[in-house]
Amino acid sequence: MQDNFSRSEAKKTVEAALFVSARALSIDELAKITGIASTGYIKDLIDGLVQEYDAKDSSLKIEPIGNSYVMTLREPYASRVSQLAGQPEISRPALRILAYISKNEPIMQSKIIGVFGSSAYSHIKELVEKGFIKASRQGRTKKLDTTQKFKEYFDLSGSPNGQGRDGIIADQSQPPPNGF
Repeated sequence: MQDNFSRSEAKKTVEAALFVSARALSIDELAKITGIASTGYIKDLIDGLVQEYDAKDSSLKIEPIGNSYVMTLREPYASRVSQLAGQPEISRPALRILAYISKNEPIMQSKIIGVFGSSAYSHIKELVEKGFIKASRQGRTKKLDTTQKFKEYFDLSGSPNGQGRDGIIADQSQPPPNGF
């Protein structure tokens, strides 16, 4: 059995994982995150969290979805604040291009267009406007590099191997299959 400190830390870790995840997490995933092998123990922690959120009459709730759990908002709060949920700061295609640029920088825009197609022009423009990359004229094309904002946004400034939180810079040195 875990001591009180470990149980408290494990419960906080489960709560944090449910809070940050955009999808439902299985008990097995939560067990792996906490480093606790007993799925029954994880289930007890989740049940405790469910009861705590119900007792607090919180706007947040933890609910089961199949064999997984998700932290979500209760009504009417979900309806009241849904407009704040907005779109992600970087579109998915632009994020793929950004990963490719960061893995191969400096890289010529013409190479990106050759790999991703002409739709990449608008995604490169998005990345430049949002300050994640800089483009400098080099002949008839542009040389693309990531910026300090990119490093700070993905928490890459002091990390080994150039990988930030969750290994965000995956190996993008190979062209994606079928474009994006």
